[in-house]
Amino acid sequence: MIEKIIEFSIRNRFIVILLALGVVMWGVYSVVNTPVDAIPDLSENQVIVFTDWMGQSPKEIEDQVTYPLSVNLQGLAGVKAVRSSSEFGFSMITIIFEDRTDLFFARQRVSERLAEASSFLPKSVTPYLGPDATALGQIFWYTLEPSKAHPIDPSRLWALNKFYVAPQLNAAAGVAEVAPVGGTPVEYQVDVRPDDLRAYGVTVGELFDAVGRSNLPAAGGVIQKNNAEYIVRGIGWIKGKADIEDAVVKEVNGTPVYVKTVATVQLGPGFRRGVFEKDGSEVVGGVVLMRHGENPLRVTERVKEKIKELQPGLPEGVRIVPAYDRTRLVRGAIGTLADVMWHEMLIAAVAVMLILSHVRSAFVICVTLPLSVLFSFGMMWLLRRFGIVDVQANIMSLAGITISVGVLVDQAS
Repeated sequence: MIEKIIEFSIRNRFIVILLALGVVMWGVYSVVNTPVDAIPDLSENQVIVFTDWMGQSPKEIEDQVTYPLSVNLQGLAGVKAVRSSSEFGFSMITIIFEDRTDLFFARQRVSERLAEASSFLPKSVTPYLGPDATALGQIFWYTLEPSKAHPIDPSRLWALNKFYVAPQLNAAAGVAEVAPVGGTPVEYQVDVRPDDLRAYGVTVGELFDAVGRSNLPAAGGVIQKNNAEYIVRGIGWIKGKADIEDAVVKEVNGTPVYVKTVATVQLGPGFRRGVFEKDGSEVVGGVVLMRHGENPLRVTERVKEKIKELQPGLPEGVRIVPAYDRTRLVRGAIGTLADVMWHEMLIAAVAVMLILSHVRSAFVICVTLPLSVLFSFGMMWLLRRFGIVDVQANIMSLAGITISVGVLVDQAS
């Protein structure tokens, strides 16, 4: 069989050259379109469900949220295991599917089951899916750093990151989520005075409802005038501390009782459960999560381009500084493969020329090595494209190609 293939190749050189060019084009296309990562993703096929219930202890969350939701999610097709964790104020459930189950199909099935959760979960508790990223999806970390000449308040830096930088970076193609980290959150705090509550007969529930109503717009109708329609609406959005203080809680004998009558309103820092530290100092930043199956090199480049677009809109002196970038690891892995390949080509060619003094044999080696690497990438792309096997191009698979280069030199010579 091998002799016939060799004979056919010798007699039909033009066809062999066309096939080689086709392999080169296919391999180059595969190299460009195959996601190459530095770290092999050995994580399980999982979907994470989060549920927030502020102020509740882990015991209440376990009994009323985590357990009933875990039982409801166990009957999904392809589920291997359901793991859960109940913490203060939130619950996290990890549904692990079989490896052959498509991730987005699994997320769809979980979403359909979560639509029924309102029938057995406490009121105002709504579960939601985590980002469609794997455990190794953290490809980029950044920090917001003001200059010494233009200091900025930490609370303003936190708001800038949460409401401006993170949403803009999340819009980059291939990004699953941008999670803000660190900073000092600012909130309106209503400190109740118990003696005044008893004096005016106001309950904490009435005060809570009054503050909530003061931050809602009022719907109206339409007034027709001079062949035009004018929309009537009441704007109730809170713009400052005074808007909360002047909200009416109730009336007592014709006298309105305001929020400022029974409580003190002030701006203060929110409760924090973590910090972001860099070089011994607390900073504000975030982590960019890559969507499952994306190319980390391309996604990182899009994030960097988005950062360049955002930089002119930041306050004077504030810069977005990369804190972690996986691009260096990925390019290092690719560079190692390229270096080993041309080193092997050079050494084998020199050895053949010195020992055999045969130019064609050296040429065959120099052609076989890059063709074999391109063919390997083409097969990886083909297996991923048709969903046969999820072969990942990472440091492990690239190392396998590097090791096989020595065998290819022997076979080519």
